[in-house]
Amino acid sequence: MSLGTLITVAPTGAEHAKADVPALPVTLEELVSTARSCEQVGAAMIHVHIRGADAKPSLDLGLLKATVEALRAETGLVVQLSTGGSVHDPEADRLRVLEAMPDSASCTMGTVNFGDDVFMNRWEFIVALHKGMQERGIVPEYEIFDIGQLASLQRLLDQHGLPAGGHVHVDFVMGVPGGMPGDARTLVAAVNALPDGATFSATGIGRTTLPVMFTALGAGGHLRVGMEDTISYSRGVPVRDNAQLVARAAGLAKIAQRPPLSPDEARKVLGVHI
Repeated sequence: MSLGTLITVAPTGAEHAKADVPALPVTLEELVSTARSCEQVGAAMIHVHIRGADAKPSLDLGLLKATVEALRAETGLVVQLSTGGSVHDPEADRLRVLEAMPDSASCTMGTVNFGDDVFMNRWEFIVALHKGMQERGIVPEYEIFDIGQLASLQRLLDQHGLPAGGHVHVDFVMGVPGGMPGDARTLVAAVNALPDGATFSATGIGRTTLPVMFTALGAGGHLRVGMEDTISYSRGVPVRDNAQLVARAAGLAKIAQRPPLSPDEARKVLGVHI
């Protein structure tokens, strides 16, 4: 069991509209300010989706590069870019994200129903992402939306080798309508199916945030929180900002006697080059 807790903040995502959630950080300035405040209260990594000038999800490579540069200049956080984009983005644009050269990037391990949409991740695309990160020295975080995707991860590792950095880290994304439920029983089953030596974070969407967080801490895992995953702090109470969610996670990690890891400690856990 890890002696500390890696807390990742996912501040924006691709699902919520700025008009509906005014506190959502969508500009580069808002994102950098959010990153600073979240680092101060315990975040070690930031999982980044970007928005264009119209506040809608974007995979513009120039803006991705500027975002990575700004976050590195203004924070010590591990910078992880989403290669998921929105469910409508083409594969070529999602692969091009790697050209922004983040420390880490997501690699979703299968296709999943995503509410009323379908989040498509073909096997050939997954392999291309894995190899692209190996070639560039980018550390992947394997996103697991359903337990069967862990079998796909094992197949990927068997056929194409360990990721850049040599360590396997996954994030269980739980509670998405169409994916695995966000409850203790499912998380324990998922942890039992991990590849040998892998570490994990867990994300509970919406009302599953707290059950998943408590279970992950008890099972020796790490945490991802943020307004990408929930915009309610409690029933009927909207989230004030991302730092509020990070601070709650950090407080619970301390209670569990597994205090938040620093960004440099997180780099050692993940195999990110320092």
